[in-house]
Amino acid sequence: MINKRLLIKNLLSNNDENSFYDKKEKLSLGNKEGKAKFVKHICALSNSNPDNNSYIVIGIRDEDNKVIGVDFFDDSKIQNLVNAYLINPPKIQYENIPFTGLPRYKVIGLVTILPNKNTSRLAKNAWKYPKNTVFYRRGSNSMPIEGDFELRNTNKDIVTAIEKNASNNIQLTLDGVFDFLNRHKEEYNPTYTVFKEQFVLCWAGKKTVINEKEYYSRVDIELINEQVRLFYSALDEVQIKISDHSFIIVEYILLGLEKDETRYPLEKTIIHFKNNGKLEIIKEFLFEPPTYDINIIKHIYETSNEVVRKIEENIPLSVTEHEDVSRLPNNYLICYLNNFLDAKEQLEKAKNYIRDLEDKTTYIKYKDVVRVLRKVKYH
Repeated sequence: MINKRLLIKNLLSNNDENSFYDKKEKLSLGNKEGKAKFVKHICALSNSNPDNNSYIVIGIRDEDNKVIGVDFFDDSKIQNLVNAYLINPPKIQYENIPFTGLPRYKVIGLVTILPNKNTSRLAKNAWKYPKNTVFYRRGSNSMPIEGDFELRNTNKDIVTAIEKNASNNIQLTLDGVFDFLNRHKEEYNPTYTVFKEQFVLCWAGKKTVINEKEYYSRVDIELINEQVRLFYSALDEVQIKISDHSFIIVEYILLGLEKDETRYPLEKTIIHFKNNGKLEIIKEFLFEPPTYDINIIKHIYETSNEVVRKIEENIPLSVTEHEDVSRLPNNYLICYLNNFLDAKEQLEKAKNYIRDLEDKTTYIKYKDVVRVLRKVKYH
């Protein structure tokens, strides 16, 4: 197994951006330009590396290579984005890698582009890039190709050497377990479980019992062998079930008007460990959104919009409106789920204001709501 944290360190320390490796401060997949640039780099790296993996490391500041991290990203549908934009798309995987020195809620994103023997090209227009464009890597740049293009092996030996140098071993595994246990407070009950005598899974979460059912909050799950964070929940509660070959998580979200909130199952994640040394992650979307009286939702929507208008125009908020700000993420989520589809854009307008609040709870709620909206959109 490859220790992904060590792999990233090797890429950062030994190589500038080149024809098999790129780094980004963040991904912006919420707009056409961001999607097009991401797909362009996937296309270019795939075409330049037909016989070996290539990589994009996310959460690195470009000018000084500083590790700044990004939020945990659990979008399992990112392959669908690549498939939609490319002819002969490569298989990719996005992984969240915990990193020394980063806050617990930050990770480094690692996109692995698997070898592809066929030339990738745009299946449709993407931002300013026309349909059928073929990209390749020239040094650190993803360039459009003019004329014919032939797939050639140019990086297989060096990438193989880098990956071999990042192979996991017993010391790295033990260090990873102790590091995980030491990073989590006792109240989060950090522990480890071994599956199939090969996989070491560490997990932590604060347990509460509600109506004789166990729930865990602030859940953190890492596959220590590869130093990959498989699951992270900032606020939502989850139920956990462990068998001989699987680790099962059912994630819930609290939704409701004012303080009248109910737990709704959002998604089930099954981490299934196989006898051949591989694992499979299966996700099942469970969410059935609540519906409310249209007049009540309309009132909430209009009240929220008035708060956002004042924020945009720098008009001081009343005490009640300051309280409304803390409910903006959940209120706009409920509005969106009840067919007020502009609610997503309205919430986005308040992002900077919410982010700059001294109490970060509302901003954490904001990010969680954005994640839920993304999942709902896909399903």
